Amino acid sequence: MSRALEGIRVVDLSHVLAAPTCTMFLADLGAEVIHIEPPHGDDSREFGPFVGEHDKNRSGYFISLNRNKKSMVLNLKHEKGKKILRELIEVSDILVENFRPTTMKKLGFGWEEIQKINPGMIYASICGFGHNTLPGYDTRPAYDMVAQGYSGIMSITGPEGGPPCRVGSSVGDIFAGHQAVIGILAALFRREKTGRGQHHDGAMVDGLFCVLENAVARYTIENTIPGPLGSAHPSITPFQGFETKDSWIITPIGNDNLWATFCRTIGRENLTDDVRFATNPLRTQNKNELIPILADELRKKTSKEWSDIFEKAQLPYSPINTMRDICEDPHISYRKMLVDIEQPGIGTMKIAGSPIHLSETPGEVYAHAPLLGEHSEEVLRDILRYSQEEIEGLKEEGVINKIV
Repeated sequence: MSRALEGIRVVDLSHVLAAPTCTMFLADLGAEVIHIEPPHGDDSREFGPFVGEHDKNRSGYFISLNRNKKSMVLNLKHEKGKKILRELIEVSDILVENFRPTTMKKLGFGWEEIQKINPGMIYASICGFGHNTLPGYDTRPAYDMVAQGYSGIMSITGPEGGPPCRVGSSVGDIFAGHQAVIGILAALFRREKTGRGQHHDGAMVDGLFCVLENAVARYTIENTIPGPLGSAHPSITPFQGFETKDSWIITPIGNDNLWATFCRTIGRENLTDDVRFATNPLRTQNKNELIPILADELRKKTSKEWSDIFEKAQLPYSPINTMRDICEDPHISYRKMLVDIEQPGIGTMKIAGSPIHLSETPGEVYAHAPLLGEHSEEVLRDILRYSQEEIEGLKEEGVINKIV
């Protein structure tokens, strides 16, 4: 099967999560992604869980993010390593990295230098605060949690009245990776018309700030400083999770027609006649009176019983699934969102699939995550046309790895 990005080559200087998320999607869509790793490997090769023994090639964290890619060990502290990187940039389409802004400049591969090497190169950078930023921010280290704290998303996350909470997954990294894919694909489309590459200047803080939804509007319009509300929505009611007889269920009731159906379904049709709850603004205004009433009703049945009832009434709902629930869910299986991968030295293991369901060229998992330096020789021999003698010399000098 041909793939959407077949023929596109990516020089992947990423590590851990933000940029690897970006290059994972590019690889899922068929781009040839060459993951350049230092001799010790991507830092995430040391992150668990490990499949069996602790080993750089057995990290479930690394494997889940680096399927479909090639791995090349390249010592960029060595001038010959930098020379090889320049040669790869000359024959590639995209470069992705997530170092601090000063790092690539120090290596001699800032945006200005890359334009000279390959004017058509699309260069995507991801860091905490961006490359084009205020003095001091370009040297400021940032992890996902720094971006979550700085962006404001932690201030609206967690139980009502409780302390700020980190979102359960590393959304600062992950959103920035997704947004970089959008920028890259737009730049590829533009390059078809102009022949010129572009720089995607991605910042994790930007990526989170832009998804704060109505929290920004509430401050800029009402001068309200939002706080955490648990699972509740600040302006739609009821739109939250409720405890049931045995667990939790979500009931997002987004309009007045659904509200009427919901009241009939839970046996509280009288609530539709209550003037305090007649419209969504009124329900939100009077949520402190409404929510305890609904909570008492929903505690009377199990989540399975309510799910069957809400399904029959065609109301929006969902149990709050655990990882076991969702990984064993038939819908996830049908959508191919949990797939088998044959990983060398490990065998069959399950990882998340690609969410890009194009009708003709869908994203898919078609190759294992690379062993450390698995493709170093292949890249030098088949792409850059190095002789075997030259390759052996680079091994001896420590520019590439000797063995996988």
